Amino acid sequence: MLPSLGDYVLIGAVAAVVTFGTTPLVGWWARRQGWIYTPNARSVHTEPVPAIGGVAMLAGALAAFLVGSQMGVFSPLYVNNSEILGVVLAALVVFGVGLVDDIIDIPPPAKVTGIVVGGLALMWFGVTMYFFRIPFFDVIILAPDWKPLVTILWLLVMTQAINLIDGLDGLAAGIVAIGAGAFFLYSNRLGELGLLTEPNIGPLVAIITVGICVGFLPHNFNPARIFMGDGGAFLLGLMLAVSTSVVGGRADPASDAFVGQTFFFLAPLLIPLFILGVPVLDTTFAIIRRASRRQALDEADKGHLHHRLMNLGHGQRRSVLILWTWTALLSGFVLYPVLTGENPTYLPFGIAALLIVLYTVFHPAVRERRSTG
Repeated sequence: MLPSLGDYVLIGAVAAVVTFGTTPLVGWWARRQGWIYTPNARSVHTEPVPAIGGVAMLAGALAAFLVGSQMGVFSPLYVNNSEILGVVLAALVVFGVGLVDDIIDIPPPAKVTGIVVGGLALMWFGVTMYFFRIPFFDVIILAPDWKPLVTILWLLVMTQAINLIDGLDGLAAGIVAIGAGAFFLYSNRLGELGLLTEPNIGPLVAIITVGICVGFLPHNFNPARIFMGDGGAFLLGLMLAVSTSVVGGRADPASDAFVGQTFFFLAPLLIPLFILGVPVLDTTFAIIRRASRRQALDEADKGHLHHRLMNLGHGQRRSVLILWTWTALLSGFVLYPVLTGENPTYLPFGIAALLIVLYTVFHPAVRERRSTG
């Protein structure tokens, strides 16, 4: 018997409550230890802020996994299945690397090495893709030699995308909450239709990701009282990488179930690239921008999407809300065929996108900034 929606909501609530409750304690501890993010030329803050909020997020995730292990309905995910253990160990590795960087600032090669080790842990415990479909082409079955490379690359993409977008109060946590929530609904629906290789940990990992983001956001939204730091960003990136890979890489490639000709069902692995379009697009532009300027890929700058919105004249909160709205729109576009069983109706989404663009470009604050040069 598959877990019900209520079972998943309970697990997500555990993650949210534990994260929310432990975040102030983590902030107090960080101040006592001096683990504070000091403002610099790139930051938009003027006051020092605790930078290890990821500790609370990890606590929320571990508590949720523990509660899930005690619920019989989730027993297929825990009994004779090593994947949850692999996710927890990999999470501890990547989070640990990020936490050390938050405290003592380690070089980029060391961070990449830690993430690679986390990817190898996932591979060792079987948390990998099996196959994926390229739209209008064919199904690719991953050979054993390719699985480690694909797993590690996917993990690197997700962790770096979330880390780069974490530049304004609440931006990364909100985008991940919306994206992970959309992906949970998508993966849970595929499970109900029998289109996933079971047992599948994807929906569970996705709803836990939503929970830790929702629990952290009240403390992190502008004005933030604590930052998630690299530890929190890497943790969220790993959770997204896991949930998307074990769903997108294990959805039945031969099925022509409902809306079988829809692009999203031809290539479920591409769905997270739509849902997480904001951080993925930002990461892509960052790589192109730095390569064209002959800068190191890890060199910080102020050319990210959120920086550009602020340069237009939008404040922190409005910039964050605009990017949240884009994520919600992309998520809705993906979820429409899943929830309705019909191909997307493009006109409403196009109108919504146009309204967001007009609001972004012609907001009174932007016109005032433009008029004053």
